[in-house]
Amino acid sequence: MKLFGTDGVRGEAGTFLTASLAMRVAMAAAVYFKDNAKTNKILVGKDTRRSGYMIENAIVSGLTAIGYDVIQVGPMPTPAVAFLTEDMRCDAGIMISASHNSFEDNGIKFFDAQGDKLPENVERQIEEIYFDEARIEAAQATGKAIGKAKRIDDVIGRYIVHLKNSFPKELSLNHMRIVLDTANGAAYKVGPTVLEELGAEVIVINDKPDGFNINENCGALYTNELCKNVITYRADLGIALDGDADRVVIVDEKGEVVDGDQLIGALAAYMLERGLLKNRGVVTTVMSNQALEDYLVILGITLYRSDVGDKNVLEVMKKEGINFGGEQSGHVIMHDFAKTGDGLATALAVLAYLVDTKQKASEALRPFTLYPQQLVNIPVKEKKPLETIEGIAQIVEELEKKGMRHLIRYSGTENKLRVLLEGKDAHVMNEYMQKLTDFFKKALNA
Repeated sequence: MKLFGTDGVRGEAGTFLTASLAMRVAMAAAVYFKDNAKTNKILVGKDTRRSGYMIENAIVSGLTAIGYDVIQVGPMPTPAVAFLTEDMRCDAGIMISASHNSFEDNGIKFFDAQGDKLPENVERQIEEIYFDEARIEAAQATGKAIGKAKRIDDVIGRYIVHLKNSFPKELSLNHMRIVLDTANGAAYKVGPTVLEELGAEVIVINDKPDGFNINENCGALYTNELCKNVITYRADLGIALDGDADRVVIVDEKGEVVDGDQLIGALAAYMLERGLLKNRGVVTTVMSNQALEDYLVILGITLYRSDVGDKNVLEVMKKEGINFGGEQSGHVIMHDFAKTGDGLATALAVLAYLVDTKQKASEALRPFTLYPQQLVNIPVKEKKPLETIEGIAQIVEELEKKGMRHLIRYSGTENKLRVLLEGKDAHVMNEYMQKLTDFFKKALNA
């Protein structure tokens, strides 16, 4: 597809993602959703990027031109938009965000009436409509059929109540000191509010968005400041969200980052113990460490692997009747409460675990030792089909002979090649990672 990538439409605002493209994509989506419209409402949220103003207005123009009424909710986490779309009985929801990317980029994510991300076949249909001039022309409304838009600023309360309901009522965060990094992003209001209302003492950092500082040396991708603050304030836990708050990174009381796979393993074991893990299964992606799978097997839990992307995780979860899964990167889906990765819902699950078991994070959240693993992102000029690169088959054969697990794939959102290696011998793994890095830099940037 030319428009849709791994997670919606994403690119540099003003070059790829222009106002005209945003309006056209919105019109195409509106044409698609009109076929099964029930309420004739579409909800639109955004993160804190300056370009969100431009894209939001373009999207509203596109939707109302096809005859849809639009509810604008302003800066809101991606999982909140998913929840509110269903809760407010809308035909669809749209989130304007480039997630963890820097402010120059922006994106458009779509949700259906149930708050689920759209499957690839639906994205393909929307893209086909986008390029069908006659169909879009014919679908445009006139007269009283043209849609209207209104902004509602108080729906944040619904999401806060929803999050608090995910936390066991018999537990409290009294006596818990938490450092929260909101990445100058969409959760800068809702995050502190939820934790404080549940009783925690909250030290908030990076909660002053200015349109350009989202994810800037802060949040889930840059945790140094958070780690230092956890030590400085003698906090029980550090929580780092990304720009749209669908991802979380946890820092223990020692100021050390908890690996995403270890976090998933710890929560899975806790849910199993409490009888909350459906079908004794967990879904992660092909990126997850083999040590996680080995640990879950000991507990009698089956691990299912999906392609990268939280919507792919959710697809397998639905297929297998499972309510818990996620990605190593921090996208964790608590499906009893969220339709997509939800950083705050995950953080609350971690806090419930710690309070309930009276354990420190450093003890509770590292239930197994990871196998040596390394992920390298290589900037590329051109995404050549990997199978056509001369010499790649021989390198892959070498890796398999050495017993190393490997994953080589292009990013769906950036011009990067992601290379993951995993093996029990760190020295050999590092040697081969250097070999692969040199090989692909030459092959893809000549």
